[in-house]
Formats: sequence, structure tokens, C-alpha cells
Amino acid sequence: MTKSFETLAERLDEISEEIAEVALAELKAAIRRGEQKRPATERTLSQARRAVEKAAHLLRHLDASTADDGQSEDLD
Repeated sequence: MTKSFETLAERLDEISEEIAEVALAELKAAIRRGEQKRPATERTLSQARRAVEKAAHLLRHLDASTADDGQSEDLD
């Protein structure tokens, strides 16, 4: 994996973890308030976390497919 793709994927992994922590805090707060349903905020945060995880996966896959080709494409 190229250094830049790996670095981006790792940063996205960290962001995903941060989003998960915030989502969990939202769930805990909803429980304390006595809510019976998942808060909309938590659902949105979970959706954002999945999107970030997908982006990290795509970066890793993109780099793996580039490495499999053994060459990179020129954009010129």
C-alpha cells in the first residue's frame, strides 16, 4: 500500500472509532433520559461511521488493486 493511502486509511480508522465513542455516549444519554427508541442522532452517527469505514476499506482495496497490476496509470 502506498504510504499516502495507508496513512489516510489509518486516519479514517481513528475517526471511525471517535464516531463510535460519540454514538455510544448518545445511547447512554438516551437511556438516562428514559427514552425507549434509539435517538436519531445515534442512528446518523452510526451511518457516518459506516461510511468512514467503507472509505478506509476502499482506500486499502484501491491500493491493493494497484499493487496487483504492478504498475500505475499516468494521468497525462
